[in-house]
Amino acid sequence: MRWWYFLRRVLLLFLTLWTAATINFFIPKLAPRNPVREKVLQLAQSGGYIEEGIEEMVKAYEEKFGLDQPLWKQYLNYVWDMLHFNLGYSLANYPKTVMELIGESLPWTLGLLSVTVILSFLIGNLLGALIAWPKSPRFLEYLVAPMMTFSAVPYYIFGLVLIYYLAFRAKLFPLGGGYTLGTIPNKSLSFYLDVAYHSILPALSMIIANIGGWALGMRGMMVTVQGEDYMILAEAKGLKPSRIFLRYAVRNALLPQVTSLALSLARVVSGSVLVETVFAYPGIGSLLADAIRQFDYFTIYGIVFMVIVGIGVATLILDLIYPLLDPRIRYEGE
Repeated sequence: MRWWYFLRRVLLLFLTLWTAATINFFIPKLAPRNPVREKVLQLAQSGGYIEEGIEEMVKAYEEKFGLDQPLWKQYLNYVWDMLHFNLGYSLANYPKTVMELIGESLPWTLGLLSVTVILSFLIGNLLGALIAWPKSPRFLEYLVAPMMTFSAVPYYIFGLVLIYYLAFRAKLFPLGGGYTLGTIPNKSLSFYLDVAYHSILPALSMIIANIGGWALGMRGMMVTVQGEDYMILAEAKGLKPSRIFLRYAVRNALLPQVTSLALSLARVVSGSVLVETVFAYPGIGSLLADAIRQFDYFTIYGIVFMVIVGIGVATLILDLIYPLLDPRIRYEGE
């Protein structure tokens, strides 16, 4: 039944989220550092170190954030808060909450990732299909070697190269940031254009790195479908080459690529963390890097949990719409 298929996928999503959230809770606990003590000592040293009262202040803040409780109780509180999306306060940016910090950074990351994933997926698959198509220009075959190189290079390496040549040497783009320093964020067209201008290099570094993998995968799938019976039948009917290419070859070869898209979301998101750090882009990646440096437990928990939820929901959506892309696929029991 269709409803049972949907329910099973949702239950699997919750099991995945619970497992990932549990691992996310215990890994930072393995470190011997005390985030509250470090933050209090940092503030004390910046204002003139006074040893008196430090321990009392540390105990007070540990009690406030619940870090003085047994580990099992911290875990139960953590799971309960995650179910209610109550991510708590940031240790390093108190009294700001983690949701406030994520709310400020999330639109930047969503905008960057949505553009890069869509463009790299479309361009890479189209390029790979054209490379494998027998009626395409022969010079496209020479793109296979560069595509293999692009697919093996991490995002941040491309980012550093682009910064050096296009920002530092040619001075065509800014070195980093989300918008020009001194600009007050607003809803004007000039501000949006400034944001788009600053996001070109981060987006370009991710698109170039992703295009190679999509192109090579699509090329392999196109070679596979060209010998299928429906391709031979389409040619025997005398259909236009463009129709055979798009409706018969690309459409069938694209289905495994959609599955690969769902599996690659985690890699894309993790790669964007380093890209945002390299370009000082004000997204979730930069926020997570700052939280790790400052050992901000609750911000790390919140960001990783939200990323896991986003990837899990996106994978579930792709899984559910897959039968719509391929009419041959049916839910169990149908």
